[in-house]
Amino acid sequence: MKYPLDFKDHFCETLRFWIERYIRFKLNSLSNRQVKDQKTIADAIKALSIGTKSIEELANIAKKSRNAGLIGINTYYKPLEKLYLHLCDLGLASMKEIDEELIIDFLTSSTGGLSDATKKNYRIAMINFFGYIDKNNEDNHIYNIELKNWLGLRGKSGVKLPAFLSEDEIAKFLQAIDTYEFRQDVAARNRLIIKIIIYTGMRVSEAINLKIKDIIPEEDVYLIKITGKGNKVRVVMIKSDKIQRDLEEWMQRRKCEENLLFCNNRGKALTQAYISRIVEKILLSCGIKKEKNGAHMLRHTFATLLYNKSKDLVLVQEALGHASLDTSRIYTHFDKQKLYKAASIMDDIK
Repeated sequence: MKYPLDFKDHFCETLRFWIERYIRFKLNSLSNRQVKDQKTIADAIKALSIGTKSIEELANIAKKSRNAGLIGINTYYKPLEKLYLHLCDLGLASMKEIDEELIIDFLTSSTGGLSDATKKNYRIAMINFFGYIDKNNEDNHIYNIELKNWLGLRGKSGVKLPAFLSEDEIAKFLQAIDTYEFRQDVAARNRLIIKIIIYTGMRVSEAINLKIKDIIPEEDVYLIKITGKGNKVRVVMIKSDKIQRDLEEWMQRRKCEENLLFCNNRGKALTQAYISRIVEKILLSCGIKKEKNGAHMLRHTFATLLYNKSKDLVLVQEALGHASLDTSRIYTHFDKQKLYKAASIMDDIK
């Protein structure tokens, strides 16, 4: 049976509902060879079918199931309990606000100091949980959580740093944006949204949901108000000369619903997948091929360049809207000056 993605009136109740359904699914699918108390498991399934009134009640059901012999249930429940507390603390309004980057933020801040084995369990729990929601929500909302680039864990190959463009590649890419042969009716729109992403570092999900009122002219710049995760608002700035021509052309063609700044030919919001496809096409057109050629790489590119030029990690955090400074800390790995100092540490030893 499928359910609406936002099943309850309150986000935390909705998230708890989906955890209940998922844990019920796991109780029915995990190996029960070690279960000694079948009645406890049956009672747990019944309780989850009815629904809980608190995360504490849900935790108690999971604990009883484990004690009854279904040991594997903790592998899935414990990470989800922490996820619940983390996301509820952010004050999200809808399940649709959750995306892979938000899950990575959670994993980064919640798994420090844990063993690799436990981190793997957290990763598996996140992928399986959101995969379950993908299949069982009647809104056909797809999270597609893969966590291939989560820095906390990268199997035997160690830490995986995100892909980004070098300064030479940025120059090629910016030129290619203006020369790529888009369809005439979408050319200005596509150029505009890609430029806004790479020049501000905003998330693709934030860019496609911008409203007309969010872009504010002021002297030689535009201020852009972004409503990010947890309905937290931040403001970024882009110089007018970077986008003025494309903005004016798109505003003449634009016919969007709900005051959206960007939309398709039906007036609906663009999708993240569409933006990633056009970014990849532009990159390939100028001979740039990365492990991940999607639009999110533009955010990493902006953040990397911002840190390398400013050396200000707090500025990176504020510009990107990271909830935790630890999430921004990844960009210190690209500080070549510091790396060069480390490489030169033994130069004076003969």
